[in-house]
Amino acid sequence: IRAALGRRRGAPMAETSTAQTPEKPEEKIPEAASKHYTWTGKDGKTIDYTGTAEMLTIYSDKGEAMCHQFCLSYVSDEQDKSDRPVTFLWNGGPGGSSSMVCIGGQGPVRVPTDGTKHLPNTCPVEDNPYTLLQVSDLVFIDAPGTGYSHVAAGYDPKKVWGVDGDGDAMARTIIAWLNEHNAWDRPHYLYGESYGTTRAAVVYRLLGERGVGVDGVVEQSSILDYAVMLPGNDDYYAGMFPVMAATAQSAGVVGQGVDPETWFGQAMDFVNNTYINALTIAGNLPQDKMQEVAEQMHEFCGLPVDFIMARKLRIDLFEFRAHFSQDKGLSHGRYDTRFTEQVYQPIQGDLGFFQMEDPSYDAIQVVYNEVYQKLLRDMGFKGYPNYCGLNIEVNESWNWNHNMPGVGSAPMPNVAFDIATALRRNPTSHVIFLGGRHDGATPYWNVIHDMAKMYLPEDLSRQILWHESSNGHMLYADTPALEDTTPVLQKFYELRHQN
Repeated sequence: IRAALGRRRGAPMAETSTAQTPEKPEEKIPEAASKHYTWTGKDGKTIDYTGTAEMLTIYSDKGEAMCHQFCLSYVSDEQDKSDRPVTFLWNGGPGGSSSMVCIGGQGPVRVPTDGTKHLPNTCPVEDNPYTLLQVSDLVFIDAPGTGYSHVAAGYDPKKVWGVDGDGDAMARTIIAWLNEHNAWDRPHYLYGESYGTTRAAVVYRLLGERGVGVDGVVEQSSILDYAVMLPGNDDYYAGMFPVMAATAQSAGVVGQGVDPETWFGQAMDFVNNTYINALTIAGNLPQDKMQEVAEQMHEFCGLPVDFIMARKLRIDLFEFRAHFSQDKGLSHGRYDTRFTEQVYQPIQGDLGFFQMEDPSYDAIQVVYNEVYQKLLRDMGFKGYPNYCGLNIEVNESWNWNHNMPGVGSAPMPNVAFDIATALRRNPTSHVIFLGGRHDGATPYWNVIHDMAKMYLPEDLSRQILWHESSNGHMLYADTPALEDTTPVLQKFYELRHQN
C-alpha cells in the first residue's frame, strides 16, 4: 500500500518509459483502428466482436481540450445491445495504464500463467475463457498521462493528476465514449483494480451527479482509505496479518489440514477479536498479555515469538517478506506473497529498493507488455513511440487531496464515503469487492473494515457483495482464482434484472 505514494511501482503495470511524446500544436492524433475477431470458449461457444483502438479528446466545461484519451474497446457484433452492458475498466498506480487488466484477465485474449512460475519471454496467447466479454462489452481506458493518453497542449497536467481531477477526467472520457458509440441506452458498469478502485469510487459518484446511471461497480484489490498508509496506523498491521497467515500456510509452515479459506477466516477473526485490541492498547498492554498475543500470532504466521515481541506485535510487510524464508535464502513478493526470489547481497541493503522489488510483478510484466503491444499493432493502431505502462512523473506529482462528500477537503482520501453516497443516491446499483488472500498491496481486511465504518442500512448493505479468492493483488495472474471468480462476476451482472 505504501508504495502508492510514489515509488518504483504503485500498481501492477508494464513499466516502460516515464517520458511520453509531448503533444505539439501540429501533432497529428493517431487514427482509430478496428478489426473483427471471434472469441471461442472452452465449451465451443463463440462471440463475434470488434476491437477498436482510438483516441478521444475530452473537453472542460469551458470548451478547452483537456486530454486525448486512449480507449481500447471490444464490442459484440450482435445487433440488439439494449440489454448488453458496457464496462469501463482501468488499472491503478496512480500513473498506470489499463494494459494489464486487459491482457491479463478481463480482455478476450490472455497470457496463461502457471502458478508461481516466472513466465518465459515468449508465451502462448489464448482466447480468454474467463473474459468479461461473455457478459459485457469492454472499454479499457488509459488514465491521463499513462499508456497513450496524454494531457492536451496548453492544459495544466496538475488539473488531472490528482484524486478529484483524475476522477473528473475519467468520467468525461466515459461520457465521450458513450456519445461516440451511441451507447446511452446500455447498462453501464465500472471495473477498477488497485488505485483504480479509488478512481472507480469517485467516478461512480461523479457519473451519478452528471446524470449517467451506473448499474454496477467491480472493485478488485481495493484501497479506499489512505490513512492506513500513515506511519504507525494500527489498521495497517491489522490488515497485513491475515495475508501473512495465508502466506505461512501456503508455504507449509502452519495451518496444515485446514481449508485455506477457513484458515484465512480464522486469521481475520483473530484480528477482529484479539489483535486489533492489543494494537489499540499499545504500550499499556501488560507484558504477559503481549506474550500471549505474540504466541497466538506465531501460531498463525510462523514468525518466532521473540521476533514478534521485539516489534511490539507490529510486523511490517517488508519485514515478513525479508525474514519469513531467510533460512532458505529467499524473500517473498508483495503483490502476491507466494512468489519468492533469491535474496540480495548484504551491500544491497537499501530499504526502499527492497520494498519495491517484487517477483510476482517480474514474473508477468514483460510478457504482458509485449503481448499487448502486438495486439494493438495487429489491430492496425500505430500509437506513439512510447507506451507508458507506468508513468513515475504522474505518480510522484499526484495530488492526494480529495473533496469527500459531506466531509470536505482532506489531504488523504477515504473514498468509502463516495461509494456510500453514490449507493444512497442509486440504491438499485450494486458493488462487488474482490479480494485475494495473498495480496500484500491492498489487504482484504482493510476494505471490509472501511465499508463497515459507513454504517449502511441493511437494504443498502445487501447491494454490496464480497468475494475472496486465492490470488494476490493481480487476480488475473492466478488461474484458479480467475476460474473461481468468473461465475461470481457473471451472476453479479445478472443482478440488474432483479431490481
